[in-house]
Amino acid sequence: MPYIHRNILPYFRAALDSFPAVLLTGPRQSGKTTFLKQEIAGATYKILALDQPAPRNFAKDDPVGFVEAYPPPVILDEIQYAPELLPVIKGKIDEHRAPGQWILTGSQQFQLMQNITESLAGRVALFTLLPFSLSELFQAHPKLGFEDWIYAGGYPVPVLQPDSQRALWMESYLQTYLERDVRNLRQVGDLRQFELFLRAIAARSSQVLNYSEISRDVGVTVPTIRQWLSILEASYTIFILPPYFKNFGKRLIKAPKVYLLDTGLMAALLGYRNGREIVSGPLAGAFFETAVVSEFVKLFYHAGLRPSLFFWRTRDGHEVDLLIQSNGKLFPVEIKITATPTPVHTQSLQRLRDIMQDASVQKAVLICRVDSTTPMAHQTLALPWKQIETYFQSEIL
Repeated sequence: MPYIHRNILPYFRAALDSFPAVLLTGPRQSGKTTFLKQEIAGATYKILALDQPAPRNFAKDDPVGFVEAYPPPVILDEIQYAPELLPVIKGKIDEHRAPGQWILTGSQQFQLMQNITESLAGRVALFTLLPFSLSELFQAHPKLGFEDWIYAGGYPVPVLQPDSQRALWMESYLQTYLERDVRNLRQVGDLRQFELFLRAIAARSSQVLNYSEISRDVGVTVPTIRQWLSILEASYTIFILPPYFKNFGKRLIKAPKVYLLDTGLMAALLGYRNGREIVSGPLAGAFFETAVVSEFVKLFYHAGLRPSLFFWRTRDGHEVDLLIQSNGKLFPVEIKITATPTPVHTQSLQRLRDIMQDASVQKAVLICRVDSTTPMAHQTLALPWKQIETYFQSEIL
């Protein structure tokens, strides 16, 4: 398979020049190890895979001896399998604080971030590598169409494999996620019930979270639903989008929205077999909104930033799908699957301006299926879905 250059590279290299350790997390199979092998390791770094029995057992049984045997610069892949190494690495960094000595990767964020925070606070730069973004997908498929983008998602292997293999890969991925990442968690007693929950969340992607409704549908308590959502969030399966309020306390009280972070995974969970079936079906708008929100999440994470994304809703039903907060500015974004936008599609954007009366609010954007950027009413620009990254990268990073 051809290698696809990742947008995270310049930010990651800059961190290596400044921090003694860099941690790269992300979901399984998002391309972390491939990225490090192709772009970073070269002849400089030795790569040790801690998900393999021999190095894992050595690291767990004798962490000091392991670090002495494999001194930096080194890449420790899947560090969550040997957290015993972290205090030793901390000691080595404190002895010799040279930049770029330790690169750590991890797929399971459940306990990993707590261990890193306790052991390497102030010594490590944190990055998250998600599946391919749009510009990365266009490297692989320069003529990528709308239906293919929605159906395939961004995981590297199914994107680069023949179409006939995608469904098989997705099903295998789901089973691996359930068996390896979820089975041993004490919050999950029944894997089949958890899988039902996962499919229920996929069906609600882009909706406001209603914990009681999901609890009734899945047959578990509301506290269990909240715990299981935290598992999906920690493993980068979903993104929780909070509502925007000028009063930051209220932002935490109102119900957030939930999005899967990959539409290919969403299609597999809901049983869709191709992009045409999705686009002509009742969830077409939800798939498109999910895909677009995921692009913004990737834009932030791949630059080493926490996504500063919100939605805005009034009590009388006006809603703006996304508010992007960056550098003291607010960028309002509406997401509509239409190819023929009208002033009706921009009414909520104007309503937001009228209510907020805030000089920080920038020109609004309607992301849709137009062929080229088109000025519209209410100080809004209609933007083709293909241009999300190119338009917003310079604006918000």
